[in-house]
Amino acid sequence: MTRPQAARAAASEEPYAPSTDPAALEAIATGEHGDPFSVLGKHPSEGGWAVRVFAPGADGAEVEDGSGDRRPMAKLHEAGVFEASFTDQPGTYSVIAHNDAAEWRFVDPYQFGPVLGEMDEYLISEGAHMQLWRKLGAHPMVHEGVEGVTFAVWAPNARRTSVIGDFNGWDGRKHPMRRRGTTGVWELFIPELAPGTRYKYEIAGPGADMPHPKSDPVGFQSDLRPDNSSIVRSLEDYTWGDAKWMAERSARHATNAPISVYEVHLGSWRRRPDGGWLSYAELAETLVPYVKDLGFTHIECLPISEHPFDGSWGYQPVGLYAPTSRFGQLDDFRAFVDACHAAGLGLIIDWVPAHFPTDAHGLSKFDGTPLYEHSDPREGFHPDWNTLIYNLGRQEVSNFLLANALYWTQEHHVDALRVDAVASMLYRDYSRKDGEWIPNRDGGRENLESVDFLRHLNSTMSEITPDAMMIAEESTAWPGVSRPVKDGGLGFGFKWNMGWMHDTLEYMAQDPMVREHHHAKMSFGLNYAFSENFILSLSHDEVVHGKGSLFSKMPGDAASKLANLRAYYAFMWAHPGKKLLFMGQEFGEHNEWNADSELDWDTQKDPGHAGLSRLVHDLNAAYQEIPALHARDCTEDGFEWIDGSAEAANVYAWLRKGEDGTAPVLAVFNFSGVEHSGWRLGVPQPGFWREVLNSDAEVYGGQGRGNMGGVASRPEPSHGREHSITLTLPPLSGLYLKLETA
Repeated sequence: MTRPQAARAAASEEPYAPSTDPAALEAIATGEHGDPFSVLGKHPSEGGWAVRVFAPGADGAEVEDGSGDRRPMAKLHEAGVFEASFTDQPGTYSVIAHNDAAEWRFVDPYQFGPVLGEMDEYLISEGAHMQLWRKLGAHPMVHEGVEGVTFAVWAPNARRTSVIGDFNGWDGRKHPMRRRGTTGVWELFIPELAPGTRYKYEIAGPGADMPHPKSDPVGFQSDLRPDNSSIVRSLEDYTWGDAKWMAERSARHATNAPISVYEVHLGSWRRRPDGGWLSYAELAETLVPYVKDLGFTHIECLPISEHPFDGSWGYQPVGLYAPTSRFGQLDDFRAFVDACHAAGLGLIIDWVPAHFPTDAHGLSKFDGTPLYEHSDPREGFHPDWNTLIYNLGRQEVSNFLLANALYWTQEHHVDALRVDAVASMLYRDYSRKDGEWIPNRDGGRENLESVDFLRHLNSTMSEITPDAMMIAEESTAWPGVSRPVKDGGLGFGFKWNMGWMHDTLEYMAQDPMVREHHHAKMSFGLNYAFSENFILSLSHDEVVHGKGSLFSKMPGDAASKLANLRAYYAFMWAHPGKKLLFMGQEFGEHNEWNADSELDWDTQKDPGHAGLSRLVHDLNAAYQEIPALHARDCTEDGFEWIDGSAEAANVYAWLRKGEDGTAPVLAVFNFSGVEHSGWRLGVPQPGFWREVLNSDAEVYGGQGRGNMGGVASRPEPSHGREHSITLTLPPLSGLYLKLETA
């Protein structure tokens, strides 16, 4: 017995007798103990209480309790396990450890009780915790009167899980976590840590494999690649200033509201002079007013969740709960959202629940087993993107994703989620050959687990955050994507109209001389325009990977390309459905999108391209100001054909109608290369039809041909109507005429 041990034994009512099993001490010392709280911390012992701590590298240690009582500790294991005995249960204690080189002091984490409550455990185990991010992850807090950070992570098959970071030399032996029953959750409160702490989890799988470091799946911020460490951040420090917006946003997202979206990749919209990314603060000062001035109602960001590979544009995220630190910190992103709302703009983010990358620090085999992904590659590997597919049939995985959707709309006031790659989720044979996929339980190709997840997701979102939009990027004919779940649909609010995009771009790429042979391509979308709540999308996917910009897709010389684009945009904004345009296409950028550099802003110096941008502004203004152009975007009573069969002339004409009592708008398009003068069209009502927009106006870079402000109807039948008007249709143009009412 050493001198300190003898001194402590003399002061105790019972002889000093360390009772810890040597095998348990060895497991603590080597980082192989699955239940460190059974050994470390405060424990009743014969004659009082024992305090055991692990201080690797220490030659000696002392313990000091809350009363200031400081006493030496006995070394139970050469690796640094120490023990001291107390007659009475000690209060909160600190440990002073030392070796020949240094002395250090710490508050022992193993003296504290659990943080997770029984209800949290129950909800997590049931896959039903709607605020999962409030319990998992890293949270600064005061626990049992002590400031620190509590960590919690789901790793049910791990034999040991530890928190590692700068604070412990990334040594997984120092802070092993407490397993919480059958939930699969491990937790640990570490005193004296604070926001800004860098950390990971070191997870030892169920076999004999070496432990591996993992970023926090529910971490709120991460270091950039290649470090990929998670960073402790508080969700409580930001003060929002958008109460008015949040109170009103439900009306802004209704099917009868004007919704016009500017899609943007934050890293390549603009760059700093040195080529670096703009920060969230700089984007708030530049992007937000730019989009506002163009008249859009929403900004849609390509995924902003943390992702290791720049070239994925965010579509292979690892940190679903972390706004990417490429542009700043957590609260910087919130300030960007606030700036959008202050300007009257909603913010949509692309959200990726379909798949995740195989990066070693991410979700792949997170606890040493296929946990978030399917174990069978025929279900769990995506051949198109070399990624892993979430096992949505596992309730904890489904809960992880569902809670993430709520997290963005509740904690960050994001107004909508555009759910990526829905088609890949709906079909088990998506991009797979025969023999490369497993049928569902009924022998079919539908992914029933994904269908259940999407319906549960949208039902939950509509119940908890009914004022937020859910938008599907879904490219197949799956029925009822935007119909309510109670009616058998998937429950999304809107669906991207991918078919319209492909058909109309194919038409627009044709020389006007041969367009009459492709006439139905342009109008086919109107056959199904009201089968879903559609968003007409000219997205990033159409201007990359060799597809060229929209400008480059148009036929003819530069002037003709611009005229075609002006007519096409006028067609799009008059067509039923909400609108989406990818950045750079508003001014007709020549080159296809390059995510590694900024847009070619010099293009706007050309008057024709500046005119195109002015047209987009005026289209947005007309769309918002004239109810007929938006109020019945999603119902067929808001649309009426006037003439859809003028193939030889490449002319289309229709009426858009708003709520009862509002004036209709006549939209007329000439996609031929020649002017049509004296073109007669039937109109539903007599009166003066004012030309409110002409894409050939000089201010847009056109030739200024048109109808001198408008035309009066005449009682001459045409197109099945008793009254008609006679128009001049400039080549490659779109006209809007609005009936003037008293």
